[in-house]
Amino acid sequence: MSDQLVELKRTIGLPLLLFFGLGNILGAGIYVLIGKVAGEAAMYAPFAFFVASIVATFSAFSYSELSARYPFSAGEAVYIHEGFHITSLSRLTGLLIAFAGMVSAATISRGFYGYFYTFFQTPEFLVVTSIILLLGLLTIWGITQSVTIAAVLTIIEISGLLLIIWAGRDLLGDIPAEIDILLPPLQSSVWTGIMLGGFLAFFAFIGFEDMVNIAEEVKNPKRTLPAGILLALLIATVMYALVALIAVLALDQNTLSESKAPLTEVLSATSNINPKIISIIGMFAIVNGALIQMIMASRIFYGMAKQGWLWKGLAKVSSKTQTPVNATWLVIAIILILALWFPLETLAKGTSYLILIVFTLVNAALISIKQTQPIIKNSFTIPMWVPISGFITSISMILFQLFIG
Repeated sequence: MSDQLVELKRTIGLPLLLFFGLGNILGAGIYVLIGKVAGEAAMYAPFAFFVASIVATFSAFSYSELSARYPFSAGEAVYIHEGFHITSLSRLTGLLIAFAGMVSAATISRGFYGYFYTFFQTPEFLVVTSIILLLGLLTIWGITQSVTIAAVLTIIEISGLLLIIWAGRDLLGDIPAEIDILLPPLQSSVWTGIMLGGFLAFFAFIGFEDMVNIAEEVKNPKRTLPAGILLALLIATVMYALVALIAVLALDQNTLSESKAPLTEVLSATSNINPKIISIIGMFAIVNGALIQMIMASRIFYGMAKQGWLWKGLAKVSSKTQTPVNATWLVIAIILILALWFPLETLAKGTSYLILIVFTLVNAALISIKQTQPIIKNSFTIPMWVPISGFITSISMILFQLFIG
């Protein structure tokens, strides 16, 4: 059978899709960046996560409607094309989201080393290179295998966050007594820190948008994708709120912000449980986030090549694995370069910028589509004020970071 005639396989139902999204969201941020967010927002880190969640939620609803209307790989590029009919802008959007995914995977891979170092003092170059190559080969192996492994890893990383919440349950019970120190005063310097922390925390919510890029491998995508996107974001938001509250109550700002394995420090401060348990779980979580980003970026290159927007060789699907092998090898190479050249915080901020630009464009596209195209019957739809709010909040966060950060 010719590789060019092979199509992607629809094997992913709602449970696997939900774990795919959750694994990406949870692994990408809370295990890696909770300390960095506290470094900007101090005790008010939970508010920074709240600010980030508002921005993410508006765009998540926009993605949900668009994914129901256009359930195709390279989702964002397709949405922009439908909204503006400018091929160059669609190509740029696809490249932006793919690059954001690869920068995110590089960020996560650097974060992996922080937890790995608590066990083995191995050179960072060797650890980061090995994990990226291993995950790349897994991505090539097959979508069912990759997403199934991602689902198992997601269960492990959720268990890690639940362990933190259980260990810190007494601190959560003390919140009424600590409310005075948790509520930020109306001071510009405090809220500047919260907004800067919110920009970093936004990285922790990135992941739901990746779900639309495996649309051609999802069963009944018009129903499954909106449900999966919104459920994943809701579950992640609740867990982030609880973990962030425990973290700022358990540790002082300096300890939290300077730690390479922040949740290990939190567990050590809140229980007698061996803190290395959370280091192990943290490594699984981070690996999961990087794996999912690789899958997403390779599918964007595949989808764009299939549309004729990139070199057609990237659309080649292996008849043996039914995965886009050429696109995946390109993704592996780019992630390796990024991970080995740039520090973690720079990569995280770069990812947030890229995703916020894409969210701005996607919300604008949905506004245009809702004005010019009829509502699709029996399809997920949202009111016009939602993408307008998504557009405003996304561009406002970009401008705030550019001029204040």
